[in-house]
Amino acid sequence: MSKFIDYLRTKTFRKNLLIATGSILFFLIFIFYSLGFYTHHGEGLPVPKLKGLTVENAVKLLEDKGLRYQINDSIYLIDQAPGIVVEQDPDPNTNVKTNRTIYLIVTRDAPNTRFPDIMGRTFLEVRSILNNYQLKVGDTIYRSDVAKDVILEALFGGNTLSKGQSIPKGSVINLILGDGLGASEVDIPNLLGLNLREARSVLSGSSLTLGIVSFEGTRDTVNSRIIKQFPSISDTLSKVSIGTPIDVVLSGGN
Repeated sequence: MSKFIDYLRTKTFRKNLLIATGSILFFLIFIFYSLGFYTHHGEGLPVPKLKGLTVENAVKLLEDKGLRYQINDSIYLIDQAPGIVVEQDPDPNTNVKTNRTIYLIVTRDAPNTRFPDIMGRTFLEVRSILNNYQLKVGDTIYRSDVAKDVILEALFGGNTLSKGQSIPKGSVINLILGDGLGASEVDIPNLLGLNLREARSVLSGSSLTLGIVSFEGTRDTVNSRIIKQFPSISDTLSKVSIGTPIDVVLSGGN
C-alpha cells in the first residue's frame, strides 16, 4: 500500500494523469463540435407566421422555404371561413431545419343543424333560440298583422324555412314579423252610381266614413246618384286607412 502511495507522488503519475485528463477533454470537445457540425447546430430558418392565412397560401409559403406541412386537425369556428389556419406548430419565428414538418390546424365547413320551431314566437324569444342553435339574425322585415313583433316567416337565401330543415350553423336568417297594426288599410270602394243610402252602407262595411256630401243641381238625397268621390280609385291610390272619410258629389235628382 505504501508503494502505491509513493507512486502517486511521483512525476510519472502526475504526467500520466495530465495526459489522461487532457485526452478526455480533447475527446469531449471533439465530440461536441463534431455533433454540432453533423447536425448543423445553430443553423436553420425561421418558421413563417401562418395563422390567418388560407391553407393554399400557407402551403405555398412553406414549400417556398423548403418546409413540409401536415394538417393535424380541423375545427369549426362560427366567425371564421373554412380553410383558414388557426394554429401552427412550431410557433412563428422558431428556427428549424430544412424539410421540417410544420403541423397545422385549420377551420372546416360548418356542420348542419335542424332549424328550430320559431313560428308564432316573439322576436326576443327567437333571437335567443337562434343563438343557441348557432344561427345569426339577419334583416327584420315587418308585415301588416295583428300580432306585434311575432315571427310570421323565416328566410334563408331568399327561401322560406320550415321546422326541422337542415341548414349550416352560422347561417344568417332573415325574419318577417307582424307590425301589430293588422289590416290598417282597406281598399277604396267604388261608390259611383250609388245613392246616398247605398254609399253609407258600403262605406260602413269597409270601415270607412262618409265625408262631405255635395250636390250638382237639385239637392235630392233619395234619387241623386254619386258622380264623383274623393279620394277615388287610381293607379297610384287603391287603399286608405281605416276610418278615412270619403267625400262624394251627387247629381240627377228631380
